[in-house]
Amino acid sequence: MDTAYPREDPRGPTPREADGAAHTALTLGAPRPPPRDHLIWSVFSTLYLNLCCLGFLALAYSIKARDQKVAGDLEEARRLGSKAKCYNILATMWALVPPLLLLALVVTGALHLSRLARDSAAFFSTKPLLHGPQMEPVGI
Repeated sequence: MDTAYPREDPRGPTPREADGAAHTALTLGAPRPPPRDHLIWSVFSTLYLNLCCLGFLALAYSIKARDQKVAGDLEEARRLGSKAKCYNILATMWALVPPLLLLALVVTGALHLSRLARDSAAFFSTKPLLHGPQMEPVGI
């Protein structure tokens, strides 16, 4: 899916006529890539990771960035795309970190309970206690 709008490169060659002959003027310099609007990521953040409406904010900034890119204001599109990216990162982190922390707590709790159960089973065993260097049963 091609999302690079506008389709014509605004920095590209523009034909001019002088003295009846066609001339082309080139703008020299490092070409900058078109601004990214992160629209697909924003849609997924809105649908699946919309904790505290961060996904919706990302979607709003992505749409604004797309509109500015189509209008030709590339710097504003870059700024809005950067904001959309930040909100997408926040939405992703807010959606992924708490379940991972909960999983870590469950695993460590299960390990602690299994060790506690093993130690308490040894405490309540009916084996006689051995005492001294001869290791004779005590109390029998």
